[in-house]
Amino acid sequence: MLDEQHIFNNRYRLDTKLGEGGMATVYCGTDTLLRRHVAIKVLRAQYASDDEFVRRFYQEAESAAKLSHPNIVNTYDVGREGDTYFIVMELVDGPSLAEVIAGDGRLPEPVAIDYAAQICNGLAYAHRQGLLHRDIKPANILLTKDDVVKLSDFGIARAMSQQTMAMTRPGLIMGSVYYLSPEQAQGLELHETSDLYSVGVVLYQMLTGKLPYTGESPVTVALKHVSDPVPAIDTAETGVSPALAAIVNKLLQKQPQNRFQSASEVASALREARERPSVAAFAQQDDSATQHAGAAPQPPPRPSRLPDRRTMVEEEETRPRSVGPFILFGIIALVIAAAAGYFATRPSGGARVTLDNYAGLTDAQAQQAIVNAGLHFKVTRAPSDTVAANHVVSQDPAANSAVPQNTIVQLVISSGKPAVGLRDVTGYTLADAQKDLQYEKFQVKIARRFDPAQKDTVIDEKPKPGTKVRQGTPVTLVVSDGPAPIKMPRLQGLTLDKARAIAARDGFTINVSETSVINNIPPNVIAYQDIPQGTTIPSDHSQTVNVVVSSGGGLANVPNIVGKDYLTAMQTLQQAGYAVNTVYARRPASADNGQIVDESPQPGAPAEKGTSVTITLSIPGEVPDTNGMTLDDAKKVLTDAGYTLGNVTPTSEGADGKVVRTEPEVGTDAKPGTPVNIYVNSASAQPPAR
Repeated sequence: MLDEQHIFNNRYRLDTKLGEGGMATVYCGTDTLLRRHVAIKVLRAQYASDDEFVRRFYQEAESAAKLSHPNIVNTYDVGREGDTYFIVMELVDGPSLAEVIAGDGRLPEPVAIDYAAQICNGLAYAHRQGLLHRDIKPANILLTKDDVVKLSDFGIARAMSQQTMAMTRPGLIMGSVYYLSPEQAQGLELHETSDLYSVGVVLYQMLTGKLPYTGESPVTVALKHVSDPVPAIDTAETGVSPALAAIVNKLLQKQPQNRFQSASEVASALREARERPSVAAFAQQDDSATQHAGAAPQPPPRPSRLPDRRTMVEEEETRPRSVGPFILFGIIALVIAAAAGYFATRPSGGARVTLDNYAGLTDAQAQQAIVNAGLHFKVTRAPSDTVAANHVVSQDPAANSAVPQNTIVQLVISSGKPAVGLRDVTGYTLADAQKDLQYEKFQVKIARRFDPAQKDTVIDEKPKPGTKVRQGTPVTLVVSDGPAPIKMPRLQGLTLDKARAIAARDGFTINVSETSVINNIPPNVIAYQDIPQGTTIPSDHSQTVNVVVSSGGGLANVPNIVGKDYLTAMQTLQQAGYAVNTVYARRPASADNGQIVDESPQPGAPAEKGTSVTITLSIPGEVPDTNGMTLDDAKKVLTDAGYTLGNVTPTSEGADGKVVRTEPEVGTDAKPGTPVNIYVNSASAQPPAR
């Protein structure tokens, strides 16, 4: 079981699982070398253990990788890590056609035509390259967000049909049997028209929301493809145009010669149906009766260079009349396949071939050279310290040997350097970790970050410890640079206890270098620090800041300021070395308004200089009348009433130099400390004389 974040060949990282099928699990992944998102299909274990399947899998996947077309999913890479095989493909940012049909049911005719035409465009290109798909079905048709159709899994169906399906359990191919052509169900030779039959099934499903043939078992469905009448789309009931219904009918004919003969021909017919939907260019027909009139039909040979083996579906059927023809076709196909296999593999008594030296070639180069020489090959993979991955390590028979044609050449392909479990070096010093990993032939890269761990200690490694990696693989060590530096905070004005709490949190030390009598600064409060606020310092307790702490300003008697106006009281206390804390007592229409009516500590009491004296100012609680006053007088009246001076705005109203009005207005209830804006007459605001 693979975990997400697993990395294949130190390049392809599994991110999230997209889905599972009978053959593979598909992941959304990342190509860490090219920094792009990809789809990674990981084969199931039962296929990886079959050498013949693996050989065909590599051949067909490499053939598919050569296809480059807008309507075909790109195959980027195919590889192996240990006993796991994987394919790296283009990641399509949209659903499969199967998901669209499941969600929407029938598709609008213009949409179905557009999708089918794009499918045919991709098939036409692949067929020109000599490659059939063999498994056209909605699950293998992907749609981008821009409605571009992408065909996936080219060539993989061939490896499945030629090697694996012959050993299948009943029902294993249930997902594909609904789309099999009659000749594919019978194990006969395939041609481009076989893919077109499957396109007809998909188009029928898009237009009607259902499949042309269904049954209780895969065998039942396969027999219906072979012998049941060709289903016709009822244009009156479904609303499908006659032109398109005729195209579907022609695609679903039992005999390949009665279908369209190329995907390009189908695409042209679809375009014509879109332009002239009411005109059926092809007569409706049903050639199913001819399937049993004589010998099995013999479609023309397909262009691929490796013959298919027949597809077998092992399941008993209770209707003898239907099973009989199917068994007959199976026996004929087995006899032909056995004879072909014998003549293809028996040693030839004639021409002999001198083997080249394939050592050092890539696996693809060696396989191509062997096939070109009229030979066959079998591949096994093994780790190698000296030969690069995917290159030939050795061959059997040896180079320069003279062998009969059709001889099988055994190739040992390098899977790269041996994979070993990565040891855990977290907690080591950087020097020790480097020494150990380099001894085990890993490349060491270093990344640093701030961390509470001691500087130059390994705090993480990538890949993770225990991961199976090959010698020579880069291993990144994440190394602590110690705790992150900080900015020196402001300590002046804080009590010594509060400053020490901050120092413990941020990772520096406080040293009291001096305690002094300092006026206006309370006792035990820091008056000076030798490292200025904002200076960058380490946070590993290696930095010490020296501070001067006030012992207070000494004792003095609190002056009597009761009965004084607010400004006078403030000046008196500050000059005596005390801080001032003001509270307010609202006394509407009182003779004491604007005066200090109480103070604490009481007048004459001894108090430490630098401490606060609380004074109580009697206020009316509403904005006083300052209209007609000078600006200075108005400011004093407002201050004595507990308000602050707001904006002063010159105006041409009223008498020269006098206050005209305030905001808030006179008599407005307002809290102490509220700013009061003043409008005052000013010569500069007067209009110019005419």
